[in-house]
Amino acid sequence: MNWRQIPSLSGLRAFEATARLGGFSAAARSLNVTHAAIAQHVRALEAFFAIELVFRSGRSMELTEAGKHLANALQEGFGRIEIGVRDLHDFATTRPLQVTMTPTFAENWMMPRLGGFWADHPEIELVMKPSSSLSDLRRDGMDLAIRYGLGDWPGYESERLTSAQVMVVGSPALIGDKGQMTVEKMHKLPWLLEKQVSEHHVWAETQGIDFSKASVTYFDTNNLVLSAVRAGYGLAIQSVALIERDLQAGTLIELMETQETKMGYFLVTMKGHQSAHLTTFIKWLRCCA
Repeated sequence: MNWRQIPSLSGLRAFEATARLGGFSAAARSLNVTHAAIAQHVRALEAFFAIELVFRSGRSMELTEAGKHLANALQEGFGRIEIGVRDLHDFATTRPLQVTMTPTFAENWMMPRLGGFWADHPEIELVMKPSSSLSDLRRDGMDLAIRYGLGDWPGYESERLTSAQVMVVGSPALIGDKGQMTVEKMHKLPWLLEKQVSEHHVWAETQGIDFSKASVTYFDTNNLVLSAVRAGYGLAIQSVALIERDLQAGTLIELMETQETKMGYFLVTMKGHQSAHLTTFIKWLRCCA
């Protein structure tokens, strides 16, 4: 489209209102501008096209043949724009919320709570897309990401949802009823760690845990780590938020006191306006944390 061949959109809007309502005064009231502003826009259009579009017949305003042709085209065009805008608004307010998070967080934190949201807000359709990859919210069409980190993601807004306190845990099948253990004793047991997660290594060093002194098995995902530690294959470092049910049920036992870290789980959104459904979901999440 060559925009240089198209006159001012404000002028086209003013002329369309004049043609539809039958005069400058009615158009001015409709667009909440002055009579003079409408007249100026229409005269500018006539100058642009070098042709008369309207003429006065007694006390009424009439359209020339050229004016009728332009008015018909504008009414059709603006009508299509109105339909498109209304459809997009309807889509934005009714489409499912798209939420991404890690598979481990989805399974161990979100799913045990999600039934409450569905019960309270059956009108809001929610689509969860667990992924270990860092999602680009705009590119991937996500409304919300729940991310683990320090909350410093440039270009996005973030809000801390829950802390990421961590602890060393093991299953009763591996450690029996020993409860809390010394670091030296833990070095003699096998360890289970997720690949490419450096935070737990850093935390372990601060606690005197040296993985070079222990047998370590690495897994691609934390879900696999959790399955293995529950089965009694070794010890693991886990965020408390992800193993609450295991601790309550006794499936896993804490071996070292919980330590607070600067890391946490954050609600990450794009900057700007949030839909009403997203605002409702975030409010619910805050109550759950």
